[in-house]
Amino acid sequence: MTTTGFIDPRPVYTRATEQAAALIEAVRPEQLGGPTPCAEFDVRTLLSHIVGGTRRIAVVGEGGDGLAVHPFAEGVEDDGWAAAYEDVRVRVLKAWEADERMTSPVRVPWGEVPGHAALSGYVMELVTHTWDLAEALGHPAELDPEPAEFALATARRVLPDSRPRDAQTPFDARREASEGAGVYERLAAWTGRVPLSRG
Repeated sequence: MTTTGFIDPRPVYTRATEQAAALIEAVRPEQLGGPTPCAEFDVRTLLSHIVGGTRRIAVVGEGGDGLAVHPFAEGVEDDGWAAAYEDVRVRVLKAWEADERMTSPVRVPWGEVPGHAALSGYVMELVTHTWDLAEALGHPAELDPEPAEFALATARRVLPDSRPRDAQTPFDARREASEGAGVYERLAAWTGRVPLSRG
């Protein structure tokens, strides 16, 4: 849906959260310590960041200070990640239901922006981390291309080709995607991801 000059990110964010929830549900205990394309994250840390980041954008949608929310979830048991994500996923969708949230200014780590821009940024983050998780798990299911198309368009708009990795742009420098790469591989390349080697 297009709303007064911008594409409403809520439908695609909903699909992205459903996809992430299904993938998190598929994580087996023995995979939690495994590597991910985020060199500093194992699977457990990546799940903590997905849950923490989703909690942050939920608080933003509720009108609170998202910057006060730690971007990693703490105190989640190894068998509790799916439930923790489901709880915060439901919360974030409710927080962003009202149309006025789309145009209200909100504060996120990269500055003060309209709500639609903030939520679009979190679509990009969630979908990128969903690819990270899928890569870590050996791609147990095919990923929905629509959220990745939206995320890639957002990434191309907000992340310059050449950029330092810092608090405002926590993505590595863009890599070249291989010829014929799918949309998730192109998104991964734009955000500086290197696929895991599976020897």
